[in-house]
Amino acid sequence: MSDVVADHVVFEVECIDRMYLNVYVPGLQYAAGLVAYVHRQLGLPIASTAPLAAITDGFVAAVRRFAGAHHVPWVDFARGQRKDDVMHEHLAAFEAAGRTEGVLFIGRAQEKTPLFRTEKRRDAEGKTYPWIIKTTGVVNHFYFYCVDADFGPFFVKFCSYFPYNAKLCINGNHWAQRQAAKAGIGFETLDNGFAAVDDLAR
Repeated sequence: MSDVVADHVVFEVECIDRMYLNVYVPGLQYAAGLVAYVHRQLGLPIASTAPLAAITDGFVAAVRRFAGAHHVPWVDFARGQRKDDVMHEHLAAFEAAGRTEGVLFIGRAQEKTPLFRTEKRRDAEGKTYPWIIKTTGVVNHFYFYCVDADFGPFFVKFCSYFPYNAKLCINGNHWAQRQAAKAGIGFETLDNGFAAVDDLAR
């Protein structure tokens, strides 16, 4: 089968497909780092994740304010919904309005992720004390779907729960498509590549 396909291939592109870049603070990825943050940064005597709720609430409120102030559409992703499909819908409307760069929409999804929680433990005398453990939980993540003149569509995903890790996703195929468009080379697009190109030599 590969030999048959090879005889019909007239154009081949080698590039990075999807690239995920993790955004995080190394010192906050383990329990002792969180304890140090609560003591030193927040100035609190008890090591507990409870005070972090206010930071989460502030972050969520800031995301909502940003969406409202800049008239950015808000999407609550449904279970099983393809995020790329939603992105393409918003991208089409964005470009139809004559816009080339900016935030297409902000999406919210509940996803399982590593996080910290506080549990009660007892000392030798039976007294309870808080103890921070690393576990997993289902929490809100915010997807900022954007478009860039050079890189095309991309997204940045923020976890709303401590330690607030994020992830940037860019696509090399989208970058290649943007460069072809800037050079005036017509092409038929695929989600992740080219179906046809007008000027193979260029």
